[in-house]
Amino acid sequence: MQRRRQLIVVSNRAPFTYERDASGKRVAKRSGGGLVTALRGLLDHHDVTWIASAASDEDRIVATEDNEGVVLLAHDPAAYDRYYNVVANPMLWFLQHQLWSRAFRPDLGASFHDAWRDYERVNRGFADAVVATLADKPGAAVLFQDYHLYLAPAYVREARPDALLAHFIHIPWPADWTVLPQPMRRAVHDGLLANDVVAFHTERWARNFEASCAELGGGCGRTHVTHHAISIDTQEFDQLRSSPEVLEEEKKITARRSEKLVVRVDRTDPSKNIVRGFKAFGVLLDTHPEWRGRVRMLALLDPSRLSVSEYERYLATIQETFAEVNARHGEVIELRVADNFPQSVAAYKQFDVLLVNAVYDGMNLVAKEGPLVNERDGVLVLSENAGAHEELGAWCLTVNPFDVWGQAEALHEALSMAEPERRRRREAICEHVRENDVRAWIDGLLRDLDESTI
Repeated sequence: MQRRRQLIVVSNRAPFTYERDASGKRVAKRSGGGLVTALRGLLDHHDVTWIASAASDEDRIVATEDNEGVVLLAHDPAAYDRYYNVVANPMLWFLQHQLWSRAFRPDLGASFHDAWRDYERVNRGFADAVVATLADKPGAAVLFQDYHLYLAPAYVREARPDALLAHFIHIPWPADWTVLPQPMRRAVHDGLLANDVVAFHTERWARNFEASCAELGGGCGRTHVTHHAISIDTQEFDQLRSSPEVLEEEKKITARRSEKLVVRVDRTDPSKNIVRGFKAFGVLLDTHPEWRGRVRMLALLDPSRLSVSEYERYLATIQETFAEVNARHGEVIELRVADNFPQSVAAYKQFDVLLVNAVYDGMNLVAKEGPLVNERDGVLVLSENAGAHEELGAWCLTVNPFDVWGQAEALHEALSMAEPERRRRREAICEHVRENDVRAWIDGLLRDLDESTI
């Protein structure tokens, strides 16, 4: 374990959001998302100040107060909307997950250029907060997180040339950034190269970053580019699997399950490839009639970014494809669209096959969470474009996310696999995840920071 140190964590989302309960008392509600879940482990072992955006009305009140350990930024609402819902999502998210159909989208008109100025403005606000915090904690290391904050490190470096800065990118990094106009993509790269350390989940994404820097000219300079695979808190999942909430949800699942159960747990995000997954399940039943009446799919989907039109349309397509497959084969897919984490953990325990067929993913923690708590020696079917595949590829069934027929055949192979082989694969994944948990990820990041000062 690393020594205890002063850290400034900078992310768009805070670990908690504040609300008022029925009695009018302020309460802190735990935020969702893999990023903040992983980073919460820092709070137990280091002196952390967390800088993030105010997400609720109560957050905006907290932002005006002096609070130990958290700095909430109450951005201008209109500027924040364009920063988040035009530039960060969908523009950067779609670019980095290679989701744009370039013959038609995107169209970058004057409104996008205006939104880019708001992206700059919000990033400047984050940077100002970091600089102010460094005045009180001059020796603290700054850990920027993800695609919302690509410009902020350069602003901090300008004000504090001595600062120790690192940036972790939690999503894929493509080598080709030409969708973004050159001044903007140069600003993204210059912002990241103002850090001492830039880190990714996999060697593949780190290699792509180096390639895109070379394409712009000058390479990575003094910045140390590295990769560390994020993971999960295995102790937390060991406790969750037997919690009353999970056991109650598990009863509901076992009461409805068929002989075999295919599970997927995702956000309703186009990068998760849910539509092709539903189509593949339909093809499985078309081409392997022996599974009809014996296997069902349970799809647990967390609604995501529905204020962005692309996400709203994708959810509608998910629902249409779900209805089409069920119309052809009966009620073979059960679709639940809700934020219900205990239900997801319960489904992890019960799957015979876990389908993770993402178009692209920086990591994908579902591929690690599911096998860890599974009690049926379930098989992981995993996209070759998920970051988790770099670690788990030897023990999963690999699929190409665009090959619907190939995914159907992988589902058939997984459902047909002999019990000893199923057990061998799942146990190997569990052993790897336990040895490479979220604490190992954090320790690796901090070692990189220490080495960057030598």
